[in-house]
Amino acid sequence: MNVKKGANEDFFEAIEELESKNGISAEFLIDKIKQGILKAMKKEYPGCDNINIEIDPKTKTFDIAVIKTVVEGEPENPNEINIDKARTIDPRSSVGGVCEIKVSPAIFGRVAAGAAKQSIHHDIKEFENKSLLENYKSKEHEIVSATVIRIEPVSGHATLMVDKSEVYLFRNEQIPGEVLKEGDIIKVYVVGIVNPEKKPMLKVSRTHKDLVKRLFELEVPEVYDGTVEIKSISREAGSRTKVAVWSKDKNVDAVGACIGPKRSRISKIVAELCGEKIDIIPYSENPEEFVASALAPAEVVSVKAADDGSKSCTVIVPNSQLSLAIGNKGQNAKLAARLTGYKIDIKPENSPENGAAALEENPPRETENE
Repeated sequence: MNVKKGANEDFFEAIEELESKNGISAEFLIDKIKQGILKAMKKEYPGCDNINIEIDPKTKTFDIAVIKTVVEGEPENPNEINIDKARTIDPRSSVGGVCEIKVSPAIFGRVAAGAAKQSIHHDIKEFENKSLLENYKSKEHEIVSATVIRIEPVSGHATLMVDKSEVYLFRNEQIPGEVLKEGDIIKVYVVGIVNPEKKPMLKVSRTHKDLVKRLFELEVPEVYDGTVEIKSISREAGSRTKVAVWSKDKNVDAVGACIGPKRSRISKIVAELCGEKIDIIPYSENPEEFVASALAPAEVVSVKAADDGSKSCTVIVPNSQLSLAIGNKGQNAKLAARLTGYKIDIKPENSPENGAAALEENPPRETENE
């Protein structure tokens, strides 16, 4: 017995809605529905092994039947049916053949339907989480556009919409001094995936140094295609970033490519980072040259690497450049140390003790957001 037309149409409309809303194929849904119904049917008809479930979305037919073998005498198990009883269902029944007993939703029962629904819901939820995780994995360590949909007034945490998923941008992952508003479209870096086994969520950041790297890949074709390579980045989010670049093609100026004509490329990146200053540093395999460049915008008289082979060096700067080389609260020297990986001692060119008043910069341990 087919499901009645009205119920039949409602059933397939529900399938189509689930398919479009959740991006789940009708074939997958029907397979899971069959599994759920079969599980429930076995509870209603214990011992019956041959249960036929046909669901055809093209013809919009839905049949459920129990198939039993026709026997002459008393049935020995639930998979058999007596010939006389079989002929009351199908007059054409014969011993040795089979009898198809149609099951209607009413006979199927509310309890059995509930069990099927519960099983289907669990499987669909599992599928949705798996699909979401696969989608998130494709975004991991990449930059994505997000729309600000809500700002928590007390904590300052922001809720973002990435594709059709809500993502949280915590206050400590926002650029210091940045004021986000509902409706803003911003770029965020996907640090990783939280709680992948149950309900996966994206962990995003605007303070991570790799956000800067991905922005350069977006704005500078030479970085995107690999002609210009970003060797290292050091960042104090909201204040200053130093980027060391190197060109694989001697005819391409790495620094010029990153800045762009009339500073067009670097200006877009600075705007996205709320005015954060960016120093583009030419990378060099010569440590002295690299360290001298990394201390920009300060001028450097000389750099001398340590004789013991350790990653440390002494930098001499003009007296007038000492504060610039060190930077506000030592920021310029710290960023240079992180960028190069060198411990830097900065000394004025003319000092009473020929090199006293030194500043030693130890490259801090990289944090998660570095």
